[in-house]
Amino acid sequence: MPVPSAKSEDSSTTAAFKIRFSKKWQSLSNNTRGICWALLATFLMAIMSTIIKLLGDRMHVTQILMLRQFFMLIISAPIIIKGFPGSIKTQAPLLHLGRILLASAAMYFGFTAVIHLPLAESTVIGFARTFFITIFAVFFLKEVIGIHRISATVLGFIGVMIIVQPGNGAALGTYSLMAILASACAAMVGIILRKVTQLDRPITILTFQATFVGLIMAPFGIYYWVSIEFNEGLLLLALAGVSWSAQMCNIQALRYGEASAIAPFDYIRLVYAALISVVIFGVWPLWTTYLGGAIIVGASLYTLHRETVLGRKVTMGTAPAKTH
Repeated sequence: MPVPSAKSEDSSTTAAFKIRFSKKWQSLSNNTRGICWALLATFLMAIMSTIIKLLGDRMHVTQILMLRQFFMLIISAPIIIKGFPGSIKTQAPLLHLGRILLASAAMYFGFTAVIHLPLAESTVIGFARTFFITIFAVFFLKEVIGIHRISATVLGFIGVMIIVQPGNGAALGTYSLMAILASACAAMVGIILRKVTQLDRPITILTFQATFVGLIMAPFGIYYWVSIEFNEGLLLLALAGVSWSAQMCNIQALRYGEASAIAPFDYIRLVYAALISVVIFGVWPLWTTYLGGAIIVGASLYTLHRETVLGRKVTMGTAPAKTH
């Protein structure tokens, strides 16, 4: 009678684990699965910021962005080619142009802030995007907001000012301003996406951003080019892979879970950022980062709560009053 080899035993153990995991995964609710994907996405985004900060010690931000987009384009190429020529057909070329320019600005300002600011600080200022979306939605989407959302937005910006501390160091103020500008640009990208997704397919949106952001960064990246060391090359490859994986995890999170259930878990990024800042960079967040961060997160969660309540009212057939 043949004796089972160690390799076959390992294979059967792996297969049994996969079956148990699959059964456990299928037993979870859709929201729970969405939250799991969201937690993985936030962790990957924290890793992405860490890699950017490490690369920024020697490389210019535009070179990092150019190479990141190049490698991400390679990863996305099979999907783009499979959808061709539909992947380049658009009904909103001007909206795509505006989105690409704003996305490029958001990445430039955001990456620069990540490189030069403490990781926890740049992360928490990024959460101001929620409040910019509220403001821009009023002007560009003609949404009506009331006292609750106005109060939450004002409170959120007070939290940002506590972290930034205007006038407390010229360089720090400049990079904090860049983090705020990145949030504003990212918010406008989100507003434009609301329009674009009604006109174009997701493959078209992916194709334009993957291609043209890299092209915009190319002249600057080449101008500031420095030779790439072996460890930096590995980090760049990791950056592209982690960035792409984070986007896919976000898509999966929204596929399985409700946005209102998933959104609060984005703030776990601040925990990851604070831990990485201490462990890898040896920088402890200032007390102002904790205080301002708590105000920003609290105001954001309140805004989310109001949206959820109003959504339930609409579902039940009750028209919401202008109190949000």
